[in-house]
Amino acid sequence: MIEKIPTQTGTRDQLVSDLKTVIHDAESWLRNGGQLTGEELKAAKVKFEQTLASAKIGLIHAEETVVERTKVAAKATDEYVKDNPWKSVGLGAAIGVVIGMLIARK
Repeated sequence: MIEKIPTQTGTRDQLVSDLKTVIHDAESWLRNGGQLTGEELKAAKVKFEQTLASAKIGLIHAEETVVERTKVAAKATDEYVKDNPWKSVGLGAAIGVVIGMLIARK
């Protein structure tokens, strides 16, 4: 039986938040870069680098999650096709007919 794969919205939300912060910091740095003094510029650079590193880690984690979920889905699909070959052939044919009809309409 195919098991439902749990989603990790917290990870996705954190990644989106990190990326928004990186973009905001980059825009702020570009706007105000000429006005910052030596120490302020160094502090802004450190903050930007930390945010970017956090976003990279989140992106790597999200990629690992997607790869793992894809492997699970592929395995479940493979098992289903092996257990139900004629249903799979029928489903594939039905999808092919629908796609063919959609292409022919244009």
